[in-house]
Amino acid sequence: MEMIPPEAPDLNAGNLPPAVSVCLETLTKRADFVRASKARWKGTSSLTLQARKRSSDEPATGIRVGYTCSKKVGNAVARNRAKRRLREIARLVLTTKGRDGWDYVLVGRKEVTAVRDFQKLQGDLIYALRKVHEERP
Repeated sequence: MEMIPPEAPDLNAGNLPPAVSVCLETLTKRADFVRASKARWKGTSSLTLQARKRSSDEPATGIRVGYTCSKKVGNAVARNRAKRRLREIARLVLTTKGRDGWDYVLVGRKEVTAVRDFQKLQGDLIYALRKVHEERP
């Protein structure tokens, strides 16, 4: 008889952890990054958010997100640290506040993204999302 640990989620009951229920797809193609850069954007003190609603000929479901940090952010260690932090805030914020059928690109800022307080970094992304999704006249 096989024993199942009591803390393991019951996959048949539908009580999966929140991170599993909404999965972010990562942008990998340059064309997707270029299209996002020509759409809506909002800069904050620690990051820049680029966002676009996908057209009708593209997949309409799911949230896609990309991350970028130029060499202005710093050496490879600083860029990778900044991108790790961007990935984590995207996982925490976009799964609840992002919109289905949208592409988002998070761009790291020079000397700020890697060292800014994590709660403030999250707040910056939430603010940028709110501004990007505001209806424009």
